[in-house]
Amino acid sequence: MEVRPYLAIVNPAAGGGRSRTLLGPALERLRSSGLQIEVRDTSAPNQAADIAGTAWREGYRNFISVGGDGTSFEIVNGIFPLADAGASPTLGFLPIGTGNSFLRHYSDRGAEHAIEALISGRSQACDVIRLHHKDGVLHYNNILSIGFSADVATLRARRFSSWGEIGYQTAIFLCLARFRRRPFPLSVDGERRIDERRCLFLTFNNTKFTGGTMMIAPTAEASDGMIEYVRWGPIGRVGLIRNLPTLYDGTHVEHPLAEVRKVRRVDFHLDAPVDVMIDGEVITLHCQALDVLPGALNVVV
Repeated sequence: MEVRPYLAIVNPAAGGGRSRTLLGPALERLRSSGLQIEVRDTSAPNQAADIAGTAWREGYRNFISVGGDGTSFEIVNGIFPLADAGASPTLGFLPIGTGNSFLRHYSDRGAEHAIEALISGRSQACDVIRLHHKDGVLHYNNILSIGFSADVATLRARRFSSWGEIGYQTAIFLCLARFRRRPFPLSVDGERRIDERRCLFLTFNNTKFTGGTMMIAPTAEASDGMIEYVRWGPIGRVGLIRNLPTLYDGTHVEHPLAEVRKVRRVDFHLDAPVDVMIDGEVITLHCQALDVLPGALNVVV
């Protein structure tokens, strides 16, 4: 039986540069189990997408993301839409030196769980969510966020990216100070009603976690063909501070201003681009629609 090789795409900067140092022992363990693995490093933002797309055209169908959620996001966008009408690609993970919110959906054991899954060949189908925007299409397998959570991520990435956890806390403090609650008009599943209510944030989820340990979508399932749409209405500043801990155990959805729906399609009715956080990356986009590619990706988990 032919063993199909994996292509490991490595972000050397992940985990403050620790990923490349820690990769050697992990690769040795995987190769000693019989896996064939080629390694290609990235050297610039978005290069993982280019590497993955080129590899797909070369015939690769099995990939390993060595880095965090941002690395796997780039790989997915290099493979799709090339794989939309073809064979389902397989994606494994080595979250060495960094966090991975997507992988936490399946286990909190991080790299050890990921290595065991690769060795045993344990995989399952996973949906991919497709975002249509005015300039093209993006794909993701974890979360798209708009509003307060995206504001925090954007501010941290653009002004405090080198500050570590302090930068994240600083971004939260500044966003609490200006505290914008605004409408993001949208409709779901072909409903004629457009929801124009003000809100603190909206998230459109395939899996449960973001930010490593925040359980934003506690009932999300990665292979049900649905988008878990979480809306938190115009909660006040004090109310948000009091309820911040509930974002980590998923009980925020029990708040009177919270709503959770499982939908197949979202249509945005936005007048202008907005800052979004998508699988750990921050981008300014004029969003148009979300839909689901059911079971389009095999994930090694």
